[in-house]
Amino acid sequence: MASISVMVLAGWLRLSVRDWAVLILTIATVWTAEFLNSALEAVVDLASPNRHPLAKVGKDVGAAAVLISAVSAVIIGFMLLGPPLWLRLRPLFGLP
Repeated sequence: MASISVMVLAGWLRLSVRDWAVLILTIATVWTAEFLNSALEAVVDLASPNRHPLAKVGKDVGAAAVLISAVSAVIIGFMLLGPPLWLRLRPLFGLP
């Protein structure tokens, strides 16, 4: 839902082709990190069905990679979408 919302907003803001490319790459990076994390968790569960400290480390590092990519995506989103969104919303707040 977040990816679709960002793309709809980017369309409404009429972002440049370069900004669209950065957004698409950013979204793809987050999805890729999530898929790799899911695959890692499945492999760890298969290889180590019992609880093991190293299995936990592997899963935690995979989850951290997803978190880092998601936080980076939010920052990139604010950098690309923030200024044009502010320009569109300024009249609603009575600002020139």
